[in-house]
Amino acid sequence: MTTLSPARLLAVWESGARRHPIDRALLLYALAAPQVDPTSLADRSLGERNAAILGLRIALFGHRLAAWIDCSHCGERMEFEFDPAQLPEPPNGAPMPVRVGAYRFLPPTSRHLAIAAGSNDSETATLALMRACLDGDAPSDDILSGLIDAAGEALDAADPWADIALDLPCPACGAAMSASFDITAYVWDELDTRARALLDDIHTLASAYGWTEPEILALSDTRRAAYLDRVQT
Repeated sequence: MTTLSPARLLAVWESGARRHPIDRALLLYALAAPQVDPTSLADRSLGERNAAILGLRIALFGHRLAAWIDCSHCGERMEFEFDPAQLPEPPNGAPMPVRVGAYRFLPPTSRHLAIAAGSNDSETATLALMRACLDGDAPSDDILSGLIDAAGEALDAADPWADIALDLPCPACGAAMSASFDITAYVWDELDTRARALLDDIHTLASAYGWTEPEILALSDTRRAAYLDRVQT
């Protein structure tokens, strides 16, 4: 099981704090899959990446995931928990390319996302992503635009973990919703929250006792909490 010591957690947080979300996801992927050549991670499918990061999250923080979303129909904020066991089976290996008409598309990877990341709007980004995923000669923009819907559906079917969707009924108005679940952003937010809380603990104990950061991080969670209780009472 993957574990993170307090010092390691802060090192990961510091390394990823100023990175682009795509690079941050690759940092988490490398943490989740230490046995894989890190230079190959950007070229693995998004489904493989997301499944590995979810596995990391379960190992670090457990199975229950709490989240919230605003209903797109009535605006009610829905808070809910779910278990990863409710999601589709994660990918077992790399998904296969798909063929749409005369063209072959590769399942999107982090490298493909990076190519599209510089686009100015969602329409341009989608077109850039589809062009990046093409395996072979690219058609004109007009032809490619006409393939986007069919190619997107085929790629979603080939790699359903590339964009995880949750089906949720609104308890206020009863409307059915489908919400995208960004596992990489979710896990990073949890790491960020825990790292900032740990920094607060370090600041409090260093101010009270004059201890250095390594000395505080060397304490067990139980002993650190006990000292914090004494400082704050």
